[in-house]
Amino acid sequence: MWDKGLRFIGLSVLVLASAKFFLFFTEAESVDNTEFDRAFREHYSVYALSLPEQHDFAGEPVPLADPEVYERLDRELLVNTYWQSNGLLLLKRANRYFPTIERILKEEGIPDDFKYLALIESGLTHVVSPAGAAGFWQILESTGKELGLEISSEVDERYHVEKSTRAACKYIRQAYDRFGSWTLAAASYNMGMGGLGRQLTRQEAASYYDLLLNNETSRYVFRILAVKKILQDPEGHGFRYRKSDLYRPFHTHNLTIDSSIHNLVHFARAQGMTYKTLKYYNPWLRDDHLSVSPGSQYLIAVPDSAGQALPPLNDSLSTEPNDSLSVE
Repeated sequence: MWDKGLRFIGLSVLVLASAKFFLFFTEAESVDNTEFDRAFREHYSVYALSLPEQHDFAGEPVPLADPEVYERLDRELLVNTYWQSNGLLLLKRANRYFPTIERILKEEGIPDDFKYLALIESGLTHVVSPAGAAGFWQILESTGKELGLEISSEVDERYHVEKSTRAACKYIRQAYDRFGSWTLAAASYNMGMGGLGRQLTRQEAASYYDLLLNNETSRYVFRILAVKKILQDPEGHGFRYRKSDLYRPFHTHNLTIDSSIHNLVHFARAQGMTYKTLKYYNPWLRDDHLSVSPGSQYLIAVPDSAGQALPPLNDSLSTEPNDSLSVE
């Protein structure tokens, strides 16, 4: 009985103390919220953006005098400018991968602006769409094979930055040769050459900006235009960062493989790195082994910091600089 009484008194004191603390905290919070609201109103602003008087894609002008075109670009600029976390990630990744993509676009005779197409397609990540499109350039398996990429359970070159970029260039060139416009070539990358061609005929139009298209394709080129404008002037769109914040290009060398590797875990260890690191630098390797047909070979990228003191794995292994991934 005495013990129960003590416990009752103790519990009563605790409840009273908690109630008093709650009232104090609520009053303090009310004051803090008022100050916070005042500071928020004074210091936080969301700004409308000024659109350029002129803008272009691959040298082809955007008809901004058309109010419907103007508003579509305005929408994408607002959406992508104020999606700050995504914008910063795009800036970081672009610093790593754009040098390689820019070089290949130039070599293939494709306008530099198409690097922004890859950026909006995947965010420069090796994502897979619900339709099965994969890699930076979001290439379907059937399309990839038509463009000369190797796609199997062991190797998927849609995840190979250089090879997939060259395949995308091949598609873009074909689209440009068909439509005679880089803007239409970009739009066809989203909806297919056949679908775009049918809409041009059906609507008796010759320009992307004159077409009434599905919501995704009607926004597609404008997303490219918005991201281009933001990345060309990130500070003008509110992005603040130090050069050290950007992701650095990979510095690697290639190992030439002309015989099968039965265990990529052991192979990675022999090169002084983990299996995870091997796959990080070579996302096109899709299994834990690699079959190499007679007369064939693969180049596996290895970070320059890995296994420098280790001897070659065997006589079939040689090293050479990896120009496709290593950018000084």
